Amino acid sequence: MDLLRHFMFSTAIFFIGLLGIILNRRNILLLLMSIEVMLLAVNLNLTQFSVSLDNINGQIFTLFVLTVAAAESAIGLAILVIYYRVRGTLSIEFIHLLKG
Repeated sequence: MDLLRHFMFSTAIFFIGLLGIILNRRNILLLLMSIEVMLLAVNLNLTQFSVSLDNINGQIFTLFVLTVAAAESAIGLAILVIYYRVRGTLSIEFIHLLKG
């Protein structure tokens, strides 16, 4: 029963992140935050199933996913700061200007 509650909780968190992506398509910062929420929900599932199955592989994979997510956030935010300094806006409508 405890595993089902954790699974339902992480599913709710995942769908909150998905709802953030669907409802807000104009602000790129909120899109990045929604993607991070979805990754954290998947990590919660991995760790819970890893503990319930008494296998450490899910926990190790969670550490790798968190590392990649942190690097993605740092690089994405750096690109957004530079883009904001050049263009003055973070609206997705003007992102097509990045094409060479």
